[in-house]
Amino acid sequence: MAAWETWKRILFVLAWLTMVPASAYAQASISGVVKDTSGAVLPGVTVEASSPVLIEKTRSAVTDGSGQFRIVDLRAGTYTVTFMLNGFSNLKRDGVELTGIATTTINAELRVGTLAETITVTAESPVVDVQSVRRQTTVTALYGDKMIDPLKPLLLMPEVADGAKWKKVVQTAHIRPD
Repeated sequence: MAAWETWKRILFVLAWLTMVPASAYAQASISGVVKDTSGAVLPGVTVEASSPVLIEKTRSAVTDGSGQFRIVDLRAGTYTVTFMLNGFSNLKRDGVELTGIATTTINAELRVGTLAETITVTAESPVVDVQSVRRQTTVTALYGDKMIDPLKPLLLMPEVADGAKWKKVVQTAHIRPD
């Protein structure tokens, strides 16, 4: 019976460890429509989302014939979104906050201007995702900036928590036990 309990614990830990990386790869997206001041859609607008959380630092898309764009697979973080089209003033939206797997809608209105003119809009990013019906919680909202240690469940196993095996796991992973 003790062997069965050990196997149950091992299976629990393996299942838990396979689910944790999946939650770390949750990707958000930014979408919207770009129009001019008369309300006509603008195809061919370059939309760039930049953030320090991106490996490539900037990800871009171009609006289609209906003025719509979508930038996908963005990590959670704060972004600056820039809209650029020759003959129009550039528009920059700072402080766009992305969390979880939500789709944030950012519509833009470009006005005719010179090539060197940039308008910066500072505003709150939308809190409600109107494009999906998922319920989600951001881990940092629950735990602040504390990281969750994926090895903590191993402490539930008495043979690991009390023995020299746990010290070896800690030394191998280069972490400090609590």
